[in-house]
Amino acid sequence: MALKTPLYDSHIVRGGRMVEFAGFLMPVTFEGIVAEHETVRTKVGLFDVSHMGEIFITGPGAVDFADYTVTNSVAKLDEGQICYTVCCNEKGHVLDDLLVYKFSDERILFVVNAVNVTKIFDHLQSIAPEGLEVRDLTSGIGQIAVQGPAARDLLSSDPFFSRVAARIKDLDYYRFFTFEHEGAEILLSRTGYTGELGYEIYLPAKMAKEVWDGLLDGGGKYGAAPIGLGARDTLRFEPGYCLYGHELDEDTSPLEAGLSWVVKLKAGDFVGRDALIAEKEGKPARKLIGLEVMGKGIPRQGFTVHHNGETVGKVTSGTFSPTLKKALAIALVKRAVPKEAEGITIDIRGRAASAVRTPLPFYKGSVND
Repeated sequence: MALKTPLYDSHIVRGGRMVEFAGFLMPVTFEGIVAEHETVRTKVGLFDVSHMGEIFITGPGAVDFADYTVTNSVAKLDEGQICYTVCCNEKGHVLDDLLVYKFSDERILFVVNAVNVTKIFDHLQSIAPEGLEVRDLTSGIGQIAVQGPAARDLLSSDPFFSRVAARIKDLDYYRFFTFEHEGAEILLSRTGYTGELGYEIYLPAKMAKEVWDGLLDGGGKYGAAPIGLGARDTLRFEPGYCLYGHELDEDTSPLEAGLSWVVKLKAGDFVGRDALIAEKEGKPARKLIGLEVMGKGIPRQGFTVHHNGETVGKVTSGTFSPTLKKALAIALVKRAVPKEAEGITIDIRGRAASAVRTPLPFYKGSVND
């Protein structure tokens, strides 16, 4: 039976069309994908991301263990800093992409994709040294993403966050802080996956609905609106952000997916290090590229990509971009496909649709504002 997030009742009241996703009942749309997409690009939207997993690693050596389990460098983070990274298996293939929050050398938070919570938790527990505590606290935590050019103004003016308004305004990208409310720890980070200025809030599940409703009910002057899974996907697609199950999986390495920047060949061992070093030296066999369809047709995940008649890869994500008004695709193809390749086609339901390479990301927004 599908689970409900702490915001389920609010979604029903606000007209959310509910679907099952990653074991949860989640809103796929409220007003409609295009309208919600436009809201985030131009105003501010709220996302229920309470289905995401929160795994805490605590105790002496927590930072070293975190470094061993992911490819990016956790030890080099400042307290209150975050990094995006991947957790790999011994083959150097991706178990999950995640955010790592460093509270201190003895307290680390992994925020993982909903579909991978159990897998990553079991993986961490199986390799954790004695004396280190690994806890899955997902069920007790609500998570709200506030995304869009007006995100900072909305949060700063909201009564719940008014006491930390100055800290919100001064918060740098990929940094976080915590504060207390009624004895509970609230975490606020400047992160998101839309390409726009954004923040993510972690708080006790029992407090989530009050904060969610307060932001929406008081955010009218900023155009605040709830956003569903449909627009969440088109918003992450335009800036070319990877999505697990599309660009990333256990058959794909982070180097193939264009994530070499999160693979740090740091001092000391980490899971998948040898395989990734060998792959880096020999160059990955595949690469992610951007494609624009010339003419009719929408490319979708799994559609095959051809170059001069030869099958060279497949579409990992594709849609009609609401912002750019183009049919675009991210595709994983053979490395041999040249940068200025001509003769590329995508098999769209039995029809060879012409496509041209186009740089990733497709879109750059207000994320660094």
